[in-house]
Amino acid sequence: MASVVREWIRAHWPRLRLRTIVFATLFAVAAMPGVGAVFLRVYENTLVRQTEAELAAQGAALAAAAAALWPAAPPGRPAPAMAPATSSLDLSVTPISPERPRPALSAPPASDAITAGERLAPVLRETKAATLASILLLDRAGRIVDGVGASGTLAGLPEVASALRGAPAAALRRNGAYRAVYRFEWLSRAAAIRVHFARPILVRGRVVGVLVLSRSARALFRGLYEDRGKIVLGIAVILALLVVLTGLLSRGVTRPIERLSAATRDVARGGGAVPEPPSTAAIEIQDLYLDFAAMSDAIERRSRYLRDVAHAISHEFKTPLAGIRGAVELLQDHGDDMSVGERRRFLANAAADARRLAGLIGRLLDLARADMMRPTPGDATTLPSVVARVADAYRTEGFDVEDALPPGIGPVALPSAVIETVLATLIDNSRRAGGTRATVTTVDAGAGPLVLRVVDDGPGIAASDAERIFDPFFTTRREDGGTGLGLTIARSLLAAYGGSIAVAASDGGAAFEMTLPFATQDCRPA
Repeated sequence: MASVVREWIRAHWPRLRLRTIVFATLFAVAAMPGVGAVFLRVYENTLVRQTEAELAAQGAALAAAAAALWPAAPPGRPAPAMAPATSSLDLSVTPISPERPRPALSAPPASDAITAGERLAPVLRETKAATLASILLLDRAGRIVDGVGASGTLAGLPEVASALRGAPAAALRRNGAYRAVYRFEWLSRAAAIRVHFARPILVRGRVVGVLVLSRSARALFRGLYEDRGKIVLGIAVILALLVVLTGLLSRGVTRPIERLSAATRDVARGGGAVPEPPSTAAIEIQDLYLDFAAMSDAIERRSRYLRDVAHAISHEFKTPLAGIRGAVELLQDHGDDMSVGERRRFLANAAADARRLAGLIGRLLDLARADMMRPTPGDATTLPSVVARVADAYRTEGFDVEDALPPGIGPVALPSAVIETVLATLIDNSRRAGGTRATVTTVDAGAGPLVLRVVDDGPGIAASDAERIFDPFFTTRREDGGTGLGLTIARSLLAAYGGSIAVAASDGGAAFEMTLPFATQDCRPA
């Protein structure tokens, strides 16, 4: 089951950027304290509102009982129902008033209120004992009827004044008797306050008295202890979220980088290859995998190229070096016995081999420069002018170069020297192979890059040689001094600027096609 889930996740995992993963992780971690603080604030406010709702419910029940027991109440008829009290307290916006003042001196309460208080006293005692709330019964003028020894008037309190007008009211007041019980109780906003609620008593549609109830809200930390199961569940959810985010970082960043590091070490030791980028990795990490794979392939191709070139160099240098060494040894051992003509012949052979070595070294330097060339922004060449210069330079008696370029060709993104070198190599090869005519034209490539075609009327290229013609040191004119590096250099020069060259099909003679990228619009012709 777990493997099925993992495969489904891999198949549907979205491609995320590294900055997205890091931002999501840091944002979640940074938001956790704020979420916890908001949770505590909301939870504490909920406790206060719950206390208000409990006092409102108690006040409604006691007010109904008082209305039924009031001397002026009509017998057998229930008290008129009032609209349910709505929660109005909010620790964030409700002002906290000072502690409830001592009752002001006043005349004795009304007689009907005293009679109702005597009837209601057992109910009030049982309610106080059960709810631990303070309950005061006031008459229609706000004077205390049953206050456990208290007397006077509370008509000046805003919540009592509202109830005397027929509207229930709640208030938050300081608790003068508060003493901290828990060590961290100072963190609570509701620890040192009491919730006060005033409820009118209605008989025959008019206010005959008021019930004032007050109680401290449930302590925050006591509430946390009582709701510890829910809190533990919340902590578990947060920890699970952290585990998920850790897995996201691991799958998106850490593990792919570790795999890439191990694969890189294997490649450095000469074995293995860069694996495919994991589907769960960040986009930048996937691009890094592809870049490493491309770099590994380029290094492998370069290594093979260097090995092949080194092998070819050793083979090409071996023959002239052996000739020079043999001539020197013969002259050293038998020079005195040789005639002047023989000594000159051996010295001429050694000089010819030395010239061949010098030519090979010069062409190798040209090849190295071609391999190290890099395009520069702004490279642009007007092709017809370059072709015209090369054609004029190679037109001689017995050999003609035809410029068959169509008009309106845009500039190409290569330096003129590169194009001249490649064209000169191809035309010179045609002349040396016995051709009498070379034609430079273009091939329609649609909307792609420019394809330049060079074809001659010589003997052409044998099918067996076509696959090797661009290999270093491959030549069919070794006896004429050919180094076999001209076409190799031409290919490297074009590749350095995004072009290419290949042998093309031809009805007669040799044909080559060069692919040249057009210059961008902001490049001007050289």
